[in-house]
Amino acid sequence: MNKVILLGHVGKDPKMRMVDSSSVAEFTLATNERRTARGADGSIVEMPEITEWHNIVMWGRAAEFAEKYIRKGSRLLVEGKIRTRYWEDHNAIKRTITEIYVDSFELLPK
Repeated sequence: MNKVILLGHVGKDPKMRMVDSSSVAEFTLATNERRTARGADGSIVEMPEITEWHNIVMWGRAAEFAEKYIRKGSRLLVEGKIRTRYWEDHNAIKRTITEIYVDSFELLPK
């Protein structure tokens, strides 16, 4: 099963493009992970948060919604699939990107 659920903040306004007459919105989403560890005396010690950045892709009506309403800083819950693409750039360098293709989402209050 390929399913991912993310809750985070949008890192930049959606970038729109057209692919085979379908709208596509792309943007980043930052998620934070709080961490704790046990100290030598058994006490709980808070460690620095880890921020992970995700490349989000929305298609069709979801992309049109993103263009109108999703902005940098928006709080967003997304469910989707992980996809990895590979290509070769104009300098013949092999590139890779991992993206989240959104199946459903919810725009949340800040």
